[in-house]
Amino acid sequence: MPRNPSTGVYSKPAGTTPSVGQVIDPVPWNALTTDLGNEITNSLPRDGSAPMVAPLKAAGGTVSAPGLGFASNPQTGLYLKGGGLLGFTQNGVDVAFDKASVYAAKSGDYTALASDDNAIHRFTAAATLTLSAAAALGANWHYCVIADGGDVAIDPNGAETIDGAATLVVPNGYSTFIVSSGTAFFTDKLIAKIQAKSEINNVVGCETVYVSSTSIQIKTGKVFFNAKNVVYASALTKSLSGTFTAGNNGGFLDTGVMQASKTYFVHSVRNLTTGAGDWVASLQSDPALVSTGNLTGWEVVGRVNVVLTTSVNVIRQYVQDGNEYRITAAVQEYNGSGIAANDIQPVGTPAGIATEIYWMLAVNSAANSSGELGAGADAVTSPVAAFNVNAGNTAQAGRVSARSRSRSTGIVTFYAITTVGTVSYTLRSNGFNDYTVPRLNGA
Repeated sequence: MPRNPSTGVYSKPAGTTPSVGQVIDPVPWNALTTDLGNEITNSLPRDGSAPMVAPLKAAGGTVSAPGLGFASNPQTGLYLKGGGLLGFTQNGVDVAFDKASVYAAKSGDYTALASDDNAIHRFTAAATLTLSAAAALGANWHYCVIADGGDVAIDPNGAETIDGAATLVVPNGYSTFIVSSGTAFFTDKLIAKIQAKSEINNVVGCETVYVSSTSIQIKTGKVFFNAKNVVYASALTKSLSGTFTAGNNGGFLDTGVMQASKTYFVHSVRNLTTGAGDWVASLQSDPALVSTGNLTGWEVVGRVNVVLTTSVNVIRQYVQDGNEYRITAAVQEYNGSGIAANDIQPVGTPAGIATEIYWMLAVNSAANSSGELGAGADAVTSPVAAFNVNAGNTAQAGRVSARSRSRSTGIVTFYAITTVGTVSYTLRSNGFNDYTVPRLNGA
């Protein structure tokens, strides 16, 4: 074919350039007209009525004169950049487009490279992410880190910084977006906000339900403590008769055996590999003091509930609503004719933490008698729960409900003092409010 496929230049067949008076040989002329017809057919119609049947090869062009432009605006179109990269120009100005996002999972330490520009890396275990030198990565290099199995510590190269600091930790369950300026690294600042508010803890749901003398059920809900989020999509029944085993109907204790007349603190625990939640009961209210010998692969997140045992070593029955615990059968804490100010650990309320106790104060007085029953964290100087009686010439009986807080140890001071005559006193606990747990949907 006369058209050169590399250059597109058309050359007529030989013998088709006649001179004046020459008799035309029909063979080359017929070949010429056939060839012209073929080339016209192979040409692209300007009205776009037929498509290309082979790749369209445009000129390389420049940012100010693109190889593929528009008649009305020849400075807008496509051109070939250096390195064989496609360029886009608008009115002679280069238009930058991001690279395609590339996802990858990482199970350990990793060094981010220039080729990771616009990458999304999900770390499935605790790891250190080392950043190559900012100058090597260049300005506008950016990268997303997802911590999904452990905290990820980000460590820039040498003395370089990230958000002005030498390192940055992405807490497990969170992510951050990193960008290079060419000399330092910066993030979207969400991690800083999370860390600043990591002490704003809360619990949603997760109340206890009495099941048996040795078992309770913890309802569904969510626990967010110290930037750790644990979701309980299903209720779990746990037994105080055994040490911790994961799952429904598993053991509950961190260590030891179930003991009588004890306060057990119910802590949320989180599986370090899967992120699944479970529960453990401990005699320690501080999460840092919970025994972890039976908790390999788990972390203690924080305290959510309490469970009390009686003197005969069974679980005391409560009805829990948010942070309120109502004793199924009120506990008699004192019954007598009077006592000076005295410190006690109420039987029906937790030991080792401060709570707001719900009291029932009752008196029975003979005629012409006077007395007072009081209870509180320091009942002598501030008897928050108090009941005075001053009987006339007939006997009197009465009772009143009141509330008072215990000390941080759970201890309260109470007294029953008769000024005149004869009075008997009864002090009962009906329940308590575990107000130190930051529960959103309860009292």
